[in-house]
Amino acid sequence: MTPQLTQEVYVAAKKRRTFAIISHPDAGKTTLTEKLLLYSGMVRTAGMVGARKSRKLATSDWMAMEQERGISITSSAMQFPYKDIIINVLDTPGHQDFCEDTYRTLTAADSAIMVIDAAKGVETQTRKLFEVCRLRKIPVLTFINKMDLEGRPPLDLMTEVEEVLGIHASAVDWPVGSGSEFRGVVNREHRQLLLFTKTASAGASRPDLMELPLDDPSVKGRLSPYVWNQLKHDLELLEVAGNPFSLDAFQNGEVTPVFFGSALTNFGVEAFFDAFVKLAPAAQGRLADTPDGQEVFLDPAETPFSAYVFKLQANMNPRHRDSTAFLRVCSGRFDRDMVVKHHQGKGKVRLSRPHSMVAKDRNTLDVAYPGDIIGIINPGVFQIGDTISLTDGFNYKPLPQFQPEVFAHVRPADTTMRKSFDKGLNQLILEGTIQILRTLDDLDFFIGAVGRLQFDVLEFRLKSEYRVDVLLDIMSYEASAWLEGPVETFKIPSDEVIVKDGRGRPVVLFRSPWSKNYARKHNPDHTLLDMG
Repeated sequence: MTPQLTQEVYVAAKKRRTFAIISHPDAGKTTLTEKLLLYSGMVRTAGMVGARKSRKLATSDWMAMEQERGISITSSAMQFPYKDIIINVLDTPGHQDFCEDTYRTLTAADSAIMVIDAAKGVETQTRKLFEVCRLRKIPVLTFINKMDLEGRPPLDLMTEVEEVLGIHASAVDWPVGSGSEFRGVVNREHRQLLLFTKTASAGASRPDLMELPLDDPSVKGRLSPYVWNQLKHDLELLEVAGNPFSLDAFQNGEVTPVFFGSALTNFGVEAFFDAFVKLAPAAQGRLADTPDGQEVFLDPAETPFSAYVFKLQANMNPRHRDSTAFLRVCSGRFDRDMVVKHHQGKGKVRLSRPHSMVAKDRNTLDVAYPGDIIGIINPGVFQIGDTISLTDGFNYKPLPQFQPEVFAHVRPADTTMRKSFDKGLNQLILEGTIQILRTLDDLDFFIGAVGRLQFDVLEFRLKSEYRVDVLLDIMSYEASAWLEGPVETFKIPSDEVIVKDGRGRPVVLFRSPWSKNYARKHNPDHTLLDMG
């Protein structure tokens, strides 16, 4: 690349903030995503997450099943400006049955926002997703949500974050009251009080607020004696015993900055977003493997264009019956219609019709930079994990599969719909929604998934997108693992079975986790992998 292009890419990459929002179901992450759109000016009225026809549906939940159930089922990607920063936000499913989609999406993020329910604290799925961030060394900001409802004391929540997640927590702001007396937040560094005086119904627009120095004599009179005394006590305690905040420690994953607010009413939301764009890292480079087994770091500004596919999604818009490949731009500048090398396919591909997205709405783009998430109409060549670039000579780290834990035989209810059934099933397999498993003699096949809800998605999408009703028979296996070692010498209990996955790798299915552990102990020369 020329020095001028390198400088252009460097400046653009510094303006990108590419992050995922993670949480346990119902903690409010999709609502928080919606409010980011509100404060960026992308929507005039924030939509409620829910299925009631009288409510505006959440922008990031584009799938019909998501809109019916009021939950996030698949990751969505959105790009838009926020003040002088370009935001690429990845809204991930919170339900554990979709953890594989969430994991793949997190690989495309440079940071994460962890949303915690103030009444429930750190929940199961939050712990799992945080561990993925820790594994990938992704810095995490924490937003403790629903402060407008009765919840646990903020100091208790801070302690739980530290003890359960094993990370230092540093309060950047602090809530003024809680529940019905939640009045605002204090910025601890500047000792500024943000008092919220009025909000629209259901937080559909920005609230009115008043900003005052904390030592302003009028502050005490604006709060109830209990709230004022509690605020003074907490702030004094934090000064003595609280963890100091360090930007380096945060970006190294050693501390999480903590914010408080209510995504529903918008209290504390804009202050959080403003802090986020200052603290979160810009587009980061990525590690890749060379053909000779070496690991290299690819600088986002100095390396010519490269990207990898982290997600495939078909039929996002009924008007476009196509498949979209989601790419994370890792380095260089992307230009519309550029011809790139498809590393896995060993050929060249023209990247035509590129677009950025706000949920299902597509906006044609001409240029993209490191950190950007772009959609490309998949001409049938891309698979999850594929690397593309101008230069070749490396592959970005492969994206693992999770072992399936539920299994089923599936077939079309009407045999005349077999062609549509096969097309839909193959598309869902490519997307990673389900995994295909075949007997070693190739005479039979069935499907596996990480969680039971994935089968509900399968049935719903085959019906709504391919007009195929299916018959699905759940099998009695409850665990699986990829097998490393000779299949012939693997000692397997009589009620278990060995099959192969879509790549031909042997997979052992177990009736119970106990059987899986038993097989591990009695086959010391073999390895059972939970991630492939």
